Amino acid sequence: MTEMMPAGSFSSEQITALFIDAARLGDTDMLMQFLDAGMEVDAQDSRGYTALIVAAYNGVLPATGLLLERGADPNMQDAKGATALSGVAFKGHLAVAELLVSAGAKLDIASHLGRTPLMFAVMFGRQDMVRFLLGQGADPHQRDVEGLSVLDIAETHGQSHLFASEGAPNR
Repeated sequence: MTEMMPAGSFSSEQITALFIDAARLGDTDMLMQFLDAGMEVDAQDSRGYTALIVAAYNGVLPATGLLLERGADPNMQDAKGATALSGVAFKGHLAVAELLVSAGAKLDIASHLGRTPLMFAVMFGRQDMVRFLLGQGADPHQRDVEGLSVLDIAETHGQSHLFASEGAPNR
């Protein structure tokens, strides 16, 4: 028989999970309640996810904005080294990317595999995101841990056309 936990006896991991779930769902009222009660805005779960990383990844603009307004660090990295901008570039949420960059998200933070947001945008054919990141000054010359450049990745994923009108970066 399993014992029920008394009300109010949640572990810090459970509280963090509820906070991050509120971000995933875009529940700004719940996020504000957590933050007003003293929740650390950049609390990380066991995977290193923060509420901002999850809200941004899921394209939840209002929650992303709220978390940034309340001081979330747009450059926090999860356990794999990915930032909120990495996830947004992968998913193609341009409005969220614009918000993150305007809040100080660095364009070229690489994951543990050396992959930058620009590389993720190229890998998944997010042409508008590629243009946005390049326009903001993302470095197309960085290489991942395998030594691949953005152009190498574009060719491998059948996305070299993304650079046809932009002028291909040097290898």
